[in-house]
Amino acid sequence: MNIFSDEALKGEHILVTGATGGIGYETAKEIVRAGGHVTITGRNEEKLALLKEECATINGEMKVFISAADLNDESDRVKVVQDARKAIGSVTGLVNSAGIIGGGPLEDLKEEDLRKVMELNYFSTVLFTQEVYKDMKANGRGSIVNLSSLSGLRGTHSGTAYSASKFAITGFTQSFAHEAIEHGVRVNAVCPGYVDTAMGQEAIRSKGKREGRSYEEQRKAAEEGIPSGKLSEPDEVARSIVYLLSEGSTNIVGESLKISGGSVMR
Repeated sequence: MNIFSDEALKGEHILVTGATGGIGYETAKEIVRAGGHVTITGRNEEKLALLKEECATINGEMKVFISAADLNDESDRVKVVQDARKAIGSVTGLVNSAGIIGGGPLEDLKEEDLRKVMELNYFSTVLFTQEVYKDMKANGRGSIVNLSSLSGLRGTHSGTAYSASKFAITGFTQSFAHEAIEHGVRVNAVCPGYVDTAMGQEAIRSKGKREGRSYEEQRKAAEEGIPSGKLSEPDEVARSIVYLLSEGSTNIVGESLKISGGSVMR
């Protein structure tokens, strides 16, 4: 579904982290569909190559640059931005989509798991944003969209690690938005509920296991708890991200856009 003009992101160079995940993958495709150039990064180079091919079939005129990287590594973070700048030019948009689920009930939570979740979901996101922001601040324009979650707005059972990491992203979004807008850079977040991706399915499966339900039973229960009666699709989230990247949202700053089918209203 194409809901944007094919020039909505004309002249923009958007960098998408976690591009091999469900939401990041669809976001990259929506960006080229809207006329933007894109740098895609993730750990799976084969999947990045496949995404580049799909982007070419959508809009072959847009540049798509691949940079496989581990964003927990400082040298990789620096290299991604430097290589993207050389390949396409200054980065004008950033989608921080890289992230993992993890953790469990507090009494079972291991320090290693807690650090792993916080390292990727929060620390590497903030540190990578530092690198990208240099271009944006120098140019006096840009848009950053962080992937938070409904779990970054309210706590959930057995979500101490993941929820804390996403609350941190929501807080980072709001605080950094104050700084960045002084230099013409907008910072916002999207907060999806269950999304029909591998990560979302794993979250449903884990909750079902805790509650003694099969995946099918737990998914049905999840869908019944959503007013719209359905999980979000990754392309639905992607289109919301493109909106926040575009000039259609020029005075939206520091917001956390819920994409929940009505499951959280406030």
